[in-house]
Amino acid sequence: MAINPDGIIGRFLHQRALIRWTDAARNAADAELATLRTQRQQARQLRTPLQELTYIADTRLALPRTGSNTFARPAGTDWAWRPQLWRGALPGRGIAPARNKAKLGHELTVFHDCPSGEVAVRQVRNNRDDDLAAFGITVEVFSFAGNFLSLALDVPPGVCDGLRKRHVIQLAVTLDREAPIRIFARLNIKHGPNTEQVLETLPDDQAETIVEFDLGHSQLNEKRVERMWVDLMFENPQMNQITLRDLNICRCPRAEM
Repeated sequence: MAINPDGIIGRFLHQRALIRWTDAARNAADAELATLRTQRQQARQLRTPLQELTYIADTRLALPRTGSNTFARPAGTDWAWRPQLWRGALPGRGIAPARNKAKLGHELTVFHDCPSGEVAVRQVRNNRDDDLAAFGITVEVFSFAGNFLSLALDVPPGVCDGLRKRHVIQLAVTLDREAPIRIFARLNIKHGPNTEQVLETLPDDQAETIVEFDLGHSQLNEKRVERMWVDLMFENPQMNQITLRDLNICRCPRAEM
């Protein structure tokens, strides 16, 4: 039975072991050789599991915490969201091949027209010092004979509550590209029978990028807003690997002039 290291027994046993080995180290210079030989053997047996525990603990504790919702928000933000895909582990980590309309989790849908289906999408654990999201999404594309590849991300309905044309929707993405590629971001807002679309291009030379969708020039019917989603569209994606290490969306009012 495993002993809880934070429990009374666990703390007591640790303190006894610490005192024992502290005394052994302090008296090593004067200990009998037979005693010292036994202690050296025991210390070597302890060293391997202790080093392994320390290594694993340092690695895991350095990772962004699962469920982390920490990211920068513009001043005046009244709604912010990091999708679950970037916060928690999925039961199934990936799809290979990812067919058209395949879903990863309940938020992300893959769209493409590649007949060979040489597209894979999987969740990866972030482990870099500057990562804020616990997980990332990797898109791997091999020989691509289709005309389009996109990821559609459903945004929670809360973003539509009180949505006005004075709002700016900010999309922040941190990504790695194996090869240069143009990526377009399109905001879609369904209002009544119509869908308002705003298209932006992600800079192709930056790992961390922010695009803003200003609704001020849109034809949005504020009284009939129903749902929102974001499309990430990849141009000429063949023989490439794109990892979206973080993605978050904020809603904030436009600065008044």
